[in-house]
Amino acid sequence: MNIAANPAIEADQTIYLKDYQKPSYIVDSVELNIQVYADHTLVSTTLVMQRQTEGELVLLGRDLELQSIHVNGKPLSESEYKLDTEQLVIGNAPDQATIETVVRIHPESNTQLEGLYQASSDLFVTQNEPEGFRKITFYPDRPDVLSVFTTRVEADKKFPVLLANGNLIETGEAGEGRHYAIWEDPTKKPSYLFACVIGDLAVMKDRYTTSEGRDVALEIYAEEKDIPKCKIAMEALKHSMRWDEEHYGRPYDLDNYMIVATSAFNMGAMENKGLNIFNTSCVLADEEFTTDAAIMRVQSVIAHEYFHNWTGNRITCRDWFQLCLKEGLTVFRDQSFSEDLQSAAVQRIDDVAVLKAHQFPEDSGPLSHPPRPDHFVEINNFYTATVYEKGAEINRMMATLLGKAKFRMGTDEYFRRHDGEAVTVEDWVAALSAGSGVDLSSFLIWYNQPGTPKLEVHGEYDAEAQTYCLNFKQSLKAHPKYPNLQAVPIPVALTLFDAESGEQLTLNSAALFENGVKDGVYLFDQEQARIEFTGVKAKPVVSLLRNFSAPVNLEFNYSDKELAFLLQYETNGFNRWQATQTLLERILLNDQPADIYVQAMLNTLPGVIEQDPLLASRLFDVPTEGYLGSRIDVDYRPSKIQEKRNALLNKLARAFADTAKEIYLSLDPDLQSDFSQAMGTRALRNIMLTMIARQGDDSAFDLAYEQYHTGNMSERLGALKVLVWNDAPQAQEVLADFYSRFEDEALSLDQWFMVQAAHPQATAEMIAYLTQHPDYDLAVPNRIRAVSGGLNANPVNTWGFGVQHYITLAKYLDEKNPIVGSRLLQVLSRWYTLAEPQRSEVKAQLEALKPLVKSKNVCETLNSMLSV
Repeated sequence: MNIAANPAIEADQTIYLKDYQKPSYIVDSVELNIQVYADHTLVSTTLVMQRQTEGELVLLGRDLELQSIHVNGKPLSESEYKLDTEQLVIGNAPDQATIETVVRIHPESNTQLEGLYQASSDLFVTQNEPEGFRKITFYPDRPDVLSVFTTRVEADKKFPVLLANGNLIETGEAGEGRHYAIWEDPTKKPSYLFACVIGDLAVMKDRYTTSEGRDVALEIYAEEKDIPKCKIAMEALKHSMRWDEEHYGRPYDLDNYMIVATSAFNMGAMENKGLNIFNTSCVLADEEFTTDAAIMRVQSVIAHEYFHNWTGNRITCRDWFQLCLKEGLTVFRDQSFSEDLQSAAVQRIDDVAVLKAHQFPEDSGPLSHPPRPDHFVEINNFYTATVYEKGAEINRMMATLLGKAKFRMGTDEYFRRHDGEAVTVEDWVAALSAGSGVDLSSFLIWYNQPGTPKLEVHGEYDAEAQTYCLNFKQSLKAHPKYPNLQAVPIPVALTLFDAESGEQLTLNSAALFENGVKDGVYLFDQEQARIEFTGVKAKPVVSLLRNFSAPVNLEFNYSDKELAFLLQYETNGFNRWQATQTLLERILLNDQPADIYVQAMLNTLPGVIEQDPLLASRLFDVPTEGYLGSRIDVDYRPSKIQEKRNALLNKLARAFADTAKEIYLSLDPDLQSDFSQAMGTRALRNIMLTMIARQGDDSAFDLAYEQYHTGNMSERLGALKVLVWNDAPQAQEVLADFYSRFEDEALSLDQWFMVQAAHPQATAEMIAYLTQHPDYDLAVPNRIRAVSGGLNANPVNTWGFGVQHYITLAKYLDEKNPIVGSRLLQVLSRWYTLAEPQRSEVKAQLEALKPLVKSKNVCETLNSMLSV
């Protein structure tokens, strides 16, 4: 039975956290029989259910053609149930009910990449988080319904790989050239963690023995040609398993762990229990085909999905409002893991750079929401930087306060209390508090209100009393939907330096968590406060928010000289970087002279190169035009920011005129045995190459041409950018060479698209050429993001001809893939900050889009953007 649309059901409905109720029925067990055919798929489901509370038995379903339904063996007539486009309701179901349904679905025409869909001609995969399972079968598709799944998968033998969650218990012939496999997952899980894969894939195999002695089979499935690129991912998986045992005491609990790679995937990856499905960009890695940054990302995402086994799978979310519970904690865990893979300072820099580039603007614009939202229309719209990155920062703040030992005691208690349960943020904070012995309940405020706090600090030195005082004040920008904003607990990691010698001072203050230390933490949890340090013999230089101990905007009356001092003497690598960022923002946003910054870089760089070349490369980070634009709330003019930024980069290049080429030629990544050191060397070489080119030295093009032909992908791509973005004589030759080398390597070819779209002088004609190229595919999210992301690297173009590009994409994807359409549209969310007449022009284009889109994803995003 194919049900016609019901307008009453299809109307956008706001869902509120306060309205949460337990499901009326739970599911003791699930048996699935998934039979894949060329033009349809049949899904037969048996649910053993029992009543939990009063209410009707409700099974959620979308785009399903119901073939039959039985309750306790009895077929139901159409008068015995209610069916619409979203749910199947059985009004008089018995307390103990076995529900059998058969539905027909069409994965071969599913372009939204949710539920079961055909990813390529020889591959079917699933994506069920958050609400995809209801597109496979009728089910109480919510995270607080956990059950044991047994899955039979059947398909033509041209698809030799038949996978599902859990342990393989049977395979066999199904007649007429077909075969089947039966999988049983002994672990209770919510439906969003269900997965199955049907396809023709090769596999890389390995094994891992857990700390409990369990022998685990490890398998990564990909196309045959990509199997060699799975080696880094496999090593990262084993490293992650060992790391989680050592740092959290969490061994793996099944006999196998499988990963499947596909390019037709909206997300980075998905942690389905024992059967992770990954975007190829997050699993395939090789120095010849992927950059150092991409290799780091692969290792981080592999770890992230593996860590979800405990923080997300074994303990899951009660409802989707708690999404930041599993994602924020797991992001914090994968960030900590990545700190062990490279320079810890650089990992923190990279994490904060992402936070400031994406989450801070989100928090200050029309898409602002708490890490735990209290309402939504479409949950897919809340897979945001606020949920992930800010959620991670909340966990980092609590971990900073507790220290490693107490934080571990708290997480142990969390796992002890809630293994096998679907829980809330309150449950997490309560367990962490009980296990550590420290009351952390005030941190719930962070979860429940939006906005980035402003932390104002003023320092006072009393020479006669030999005291140094810090006065703290916090405030939040008013929010129309959240009128009662409260002061939040802010851990302020800090230290004092002797202004003459650069030595760290011992901190004598009863206000600190621990007195008599050099690296201190003060918990500021009021609107205003004052703390005092004694025994300070001369006016010090204070370093605040060390390692970015809280996600706030710090305002402190540093002089430029003090910031230059911190760049030279600060022992915390992150704060050295932060000092340069503060100086650069003053230069670029407040029109301050750049001389102190340039001189500080010249003085500091040689020593940093020797100690940590990767950190040295990050000290050259100049805030992007996009980030600088996000710091301007009124009368934003992208061309003015571009002009200022180029002037600064030119000045920096001139300052290094005598040393850039010398540094470039002295750096040899092949001499580095450590990957992090080699990565830093390559990054620094690319920066110096860019600087030589910016100096107008044509020898840069010869150096770039040689580097392009002799280096790995990080070096090749760095050289390609120098040649293409400067319109060098060799530009077209290397572009053609890059294409011919990597025509059959999708991830590498994404870079070919990205480099051209990100050209500083890219035109509408160039973007049109790329989007009309035979290798541009609107069915592949990675390829869309390559061009659209490249275009967005230049806000002058984004807010010029780019507006129509994003609107046209959102309109097209509204029907085909609304998740990606919604996310691309968010690029334009800060339209209201533009100077006139651009502001009104962009608003008019967004208004014109409203009657042309229908999906909840795009409509909710567009309505929020226009609510300013």
